[in-house]
Amino acid sequence: MTAVATAYETIIGLEVHTQLTTRSKMFCACSADYSGAGPNTHVCPVCLGLPGVLPVINERAIESIVMTGLALNCQIAPFSKFDRKNYPYPDLMKGYQISQYDLPVCHDGWLEITVGGEHKRVGITRVHMEEDTARLLHRVDASTGEGYTLVDVNRSGTPLMEIVSEPDMRTPAEAREYLVRLRQILRYIGVSRANMEEGNFRCDANVSLRPVDAPEYGAKVEIKNMNSFRAVHDALAFEVERQARLLNAGERIVQETRGWVDESQETVSQRTKEEASDYRYFPEPDLPPMRFNEAYLERIRERIPELPEARYRRFLELGLSDYEASTLTESRDRADYYEAVMHALNVDRQRAAKLAANWTLGSVAEWANATGNDVASIPVSAERLAELIQLAEDGTITGTVAKQVFDTMLESGRGARDIVEADGLAQVSGGDELTEIVRKVISENEKAVGDYRAGKESAVKFLVGQVMKATRGRANPQVVQELLVEELG
Repeated sequence: MTAVATAYETIIGLEVHTQLTTRSKMFCACSADYSGAGPNTHVCPVCLGLPGVLPVINERAIESIVMTGLALNCQIAPFSKFDRKNYPYPDLMKGYQISQYDLPVCHDGWLEITVGGEHKRVGITRVHMEEDTARLLHRVDASTGEGYTLVDVNRSGTPLMEIVSEPDMRTPAEAREYLVRLRQILRYIGVSRANMEEGNFRCDANVSLRPVDAPEYGAKVEIKNMNSFRAVHDALAFEVERQARLLNAGERIVQETRGWVDESQETVSQRTKEEASDYRYFPEPDLPPMRFNEAYLERIRERIPELPEARYRRFLELGLSDYEASTLTESRDRADYYEAVMHALNVDRQRAAKLAANWTLGSVAEWANATGNDVASIPVSAERLAELIQLAEDGTITGTVAKQVFDTMLESGRGARDIVEADGLAQVSGGDELTEIVRKVISENEKAVGDYRAGKESAVKFLVGQVMKATRGRANPQVVQELLVEELG
């Protein structure tokens, strides 16, 4: 933040829309998985908004929003209802959107974030359910140069959950961290893919400035069209500077909606900001209200897995570093795989924790990065990886050979012990075979032998390397060095 903005306090609140991973849409039986489908192929009279049709509530979507609210420490309303949000736009097939206004399913929660070593609790105002809109595709006629718009209704009616934060964030970095943690939780509990690039995790930011220590908020500007965490951060940083310059020049901030233009790295005005009264909310007459009793909430509460923060702290207690614990818990699949490897190892608890972490963050992560896949799809199961680690830990194979065996496991799908036995990769740690190899290396490397006998002790490392090469990494390096020193006398 430049000196232009330091005279002001930044106030940031975020509105996140995330599509739920249900099989059907929110109020009809159409498939909600429309990715790759032809335009207007996942539609019916309900999501087309034809006269005389009636919506039906998707029970699984309601379970997902309740689970989200519980994971975000929200209060769950005992009574909730749907409302009609009226505004004319081509992507609204009915001329209104079924949403929630004054009685959302979840309210008054919080999410903890950490930025620069500082812990902060960001309030969650509400989590409510609504339906997604159709998709507008803007085109230009190549022959006339005139613009036109196509409407794809496949997305219309998809269950859409809106999560509204309190204006508790003070920097773009805090906003980005909030989004990262929110997405992590949504993925952990399995309610959404929460991928900004795919459009099923979308964020609008509200930002205003006020003089430091001033009690009142400034005029709020909403920013849209941000499709990555970086874009959210950069758009907020730009908007803070823009508003600060206007205030310093004695100008007034207009309450409006602005769009982020990634190419020019700036926000541009789109329209004046609407108020709730502009939408003429009223209760949805075609849907019954919803009531949630404690027995229902308890059933959903029991389905919530261990959340990232709790798992991170538990991993620290296993003796892992902050980096190891935080990286392992970034995704539920990675943390599950790590724990499965750890529990399959026949060594003490702390040793198992470190060994499993080294491999999951080492060779397994390298495979994931190289292939662009998550650990859930790796062809080496956690149990088979544990077998490989155990062979290295027991001294059956060396660490170098273990990495070679892992690569073979990826390619062939065979087990570690089978590969070691079939390919003759067991560790050579003594006996006539190793002694013979050591003597052969000594006889073939007169210069290194001469250097060692002349007092250059580092020359023995070269000889160790030659023995390891001759044994294809199967020899125990410590035993090799001892034999070399003994033979060189």
